[in-house]
Amino acid sequence: MNIFLGLAETVLREGLIYGIMAMGVYITYKILNFPDLSVDGTFPLGACVAAAAITGGIDPWIACLLAIAAGAAAGCVTGLLHVKAHITDLLSGILVMTAMWSVNLIITGGTAIKQFFNMPTIFNGALLQSLPEGVYKHRQLIVIFLIALAVKLVLDWYLATKSGLLLRAAGNNEQYVTGLGRDPGTMKIIGLAIGNACTALAGCVLAQLNENADINSGKGMVVMALASVIIGIALFKRVPKLKFVTMAVLGSIVYKACLMAALQLGLPNSYLKLLMAVLLTIAIVSERLGGKKGGAHHG
Repeated sequence: MNIFLGLAETVLREGLIYGIMAMGVYITYKILNFPDLSVDGTFPLGACVAAAAITGGIDPWIACLLAIAAGAAAGCVTGLLHVKAHITDLLSGILVMTAMWSVNLIITGGTAIKQFFNMPTIFNGALLQSLPEGVYKHRQLIVIFLIALAVKLVLDWYLATKSGLLLRAAGNNEQYVTGLGRDPGTMKIIGLAIGNACTALAGCVLAQLNENADINSGKGMVVMALASVIIGIALFKRVPKLKFVTMAVLGSIVYKACLMAALQLGLPNSYLKLLMAVLLTIAIVSERLGGKKGGAHHG
């Protein structure tokens, strides 16, 4: 029983971290119809910024804000390449993802893995030390849940604002946005900045959980995020009053649970990326089939 609870907590912990990224990818992929491959570069960017900041004596929570800013900047670059330089969406993402490899190495001082063991993180602050022992042992899950909840509430709020509604329109009908006297290109850049800010924050939180930043941690992140979004919407779209951003997080938890179950059943680690690709393929095909029956819609 204890083993099962331990595994469940691991799934929730990692599912919520990747859920933060999935919320950002929901905005770029589902709302803007923009397959943003720069995610594979901005996830480790957040981790590297956290490592550099914390080893430099900066408060771990400030490190999170720095990671968000760095991710948003990278997203803006992807958007500018696409909107201003007229480079295709896929190629814009690939260019930024490629550039991030060098940027991340520069941030970590040239090392592939930058460790910061036994240093302050968001999981060992003074406030957490004062928690009762029964609660303290679940502090990681509590902190990650609160961060994911905060991101979800901010995104829900933003998508209901005038700017958020214009962002949705930019993905569905650019002529409508232009008719309102607004530039749909600007909305795309904003959307990509938000999406990559969420991705970098997820990387920052994971790095602080593991107490190290790995510049290779972004490999396959775009697949994981897309699968989380598509699975979440496919499974939970019929649940009344459930927002799409929440579905992305729930999809991430389900996706992580599938991977964990496969590993527990004895699947070798080397097959994990193959399983990720298969899960994404199944999710996309089932979404297409579901879309033909019920008609696709954005939220």
